[in-house]
Amino acid sequence: MASRRERLKKLVVVQEQLKALHETRHAGFVAQAIAAESEAQALAESFDSAEGMPQLFPELYHRRISAAINRQQLNLGLARFEVGKIAAATARTNMVERAYRDVRRQDERDSADRERLEIIERKPSDDK
Repeated sequence: MASRRERLKKLVVVQEQLKALHETRHAGFVAQAIAAESEAQALAESFDSAEGMPQLFPELYHRRISAAINRQQLNLGLARFEVGKIAAATARTNMVERAYRDVRRQDERDSADRERLEIIERKPSDDK
């Protein structure tokens, strides 16, 4: 039983690491989406100013704004996908933690039962 408990304990650690990985990836995608949105806004604002480079190369600015918006949408989609993975990892983690707690409690009960039996066996009988 102890080996099963140790395996479950290790599995809980692995599941928590996997969940943390997905949470980190989600945060990265959200940060990249925010950066792309900021870039698109900055480009649009500079394009709206009636001076300089935007007036000379409007197609370039339009392409860069479009690319930034596409990156934002892509990263938001990837972030939503990671949310699903986080939910699945959370469910797996909870399931493994529950199994680990059950096995640990059963080991503790078995150990307490063995101790009580040993005490009963060692106790001299008063019936003599």
